[in-house]
Amino acid sequence: MKSKILFVICLLFGLLFINAGLDKFLHYMPMPKDMSESMTTAFNAFVALGWLLPLAGVAEIVGGILFIIPKTRAFGAVVIFPVMVGILLTNTVTDTSGFPIAAVLLAINLWVLYENRAKYAPIFS
Repeated sequence: MKSKILFVICLLFGLLFINAGLDKFLHYMPMPKDMSESMTTAFNAFVALGWLLPLAGVAEIVGGILFIIPKTRAFGAVVIFPVMVGILLTNTVTDTSGFPIAAVLLAINLWVLYENRAKYAPIFS
């Protein structure tokens, strides 16, 4: 039962990140109209850099695909983790309205990292 719950959560998590990554290239999701001024300023800064959003988009797409597949889930969690930290920091420092969702996503990522801790052991030995 635990593995089925984990698969469903990882499937939804992976699809969410694939969707977010694709939106960085295809721009099919509308920008929220009630976005705070600080979040708008931060987003405009990310766009002005030119390379940051495509890099995050590729990491989200690749990480999301890897996260869905059980054999590659451990690597997908590592790929998505830096993006997840950026999401959490943005929703902590810039505008806290998205913090609850970011915290839940971080908890899922940390859970998968913890469940696959044996696969990471050779890195640290």
